[in-house]
Amino acid sequence: MRYERPQTATQAAQLLANEPGLARILAGGTDVLVQMKAGMVTPDLVVDIKKIAQIGNIQSEEGGYRIGAAVSGAQLGEHAGVCAQWPGVVEAAQLIGSTQVQGRATMVGNLCNGSPAADSVPALVAANAVARITGPNGTRDCPVADIPAGPGRTTLTKGELITSVFLPARPQGAADAYLRFTPRTEMDIAVASAAVSLTLDAQGRCCEARVVLGAVAPRVVLVAEAAAALIGTHLEPPALDAMVAACRAACAPIDDKRGTVAFRTQVAGVLAKRAAVIAQTRAGAKS
Repeated sequence: MRYERPQTATQAAQLLANEPGLARILAGGTDVLVQMKAGMVTPDLVVDIKKIAQIGNIQSEEGGYRIGAAVSGAQLGEHAGVCAQWPGVVEAAQLIGSTQVQGRATMVGNLCNGSPAADSVPALVAANAVARITGPNGTRDCPVADIPAGPGRTTLTKGELITSVFLPARPQGAADAYLRFTPRTEMDIAVASAAVSLTLDAQGRCCEARVVLGAVAPRVVLVAEAAAALIGTHLEPPALDAMVAACRAACAPIDDKRGTVAFRTQVAGVLAKRAAVIAQTRAGAKS
């Protein structure tokens, strides 16, 4: 096994593209090191990206924030600006692992692991976040929603790596929230999850919404019908009921020992409703 520590994203992309065998990226390492120790993967090349400039930083940009791929959950939770603008994204990222794991785990690693139950991904998709990708052919931007391809798979091509995620600026009266259900209170993965981002107008009506479900399909589900049920309303009970119905209709989960299809479908609607109410309360406080 070779270990490389490039100084630029372009160098990292070249190393990944030129490796004929199995390559893995090391940022936080909370997935890849566990997989290696368990014998699940034996990489021919490990590319440590932590020395790439700005990859471990959070930067203000166009009123929003650019989150480097090596920024940990602990760093994110200590950043007052990101916490104020995107509390749902932060609370999702801070559900990844234990307090100790938070010092290493990253949102981008969580995204690239390709799990439908990843906590940070529904919140990032609800935020309409955009990933910046460097590869052999240069740099491109891609909505986070287009990165997952299914369990354990992403749409990244050989040699590509995500260097940052951009969270856009928020208008006044906007907020988000993320909730999940797990059998245990900590150190578990979601049986079902929901992220909701809302913008309220001066009268408190919802004028923008994004509703996203996790762990109920092969990849996260952006439920346009659920968002449409909220827009133009004050989130009265009929609007919330319509949103719940749309969420449940969008579910396509599996049966396993952690939850049945019926249970996951039911809980997804409950979580979406609760997350919408929390986001509304947070947005109202900013109006």
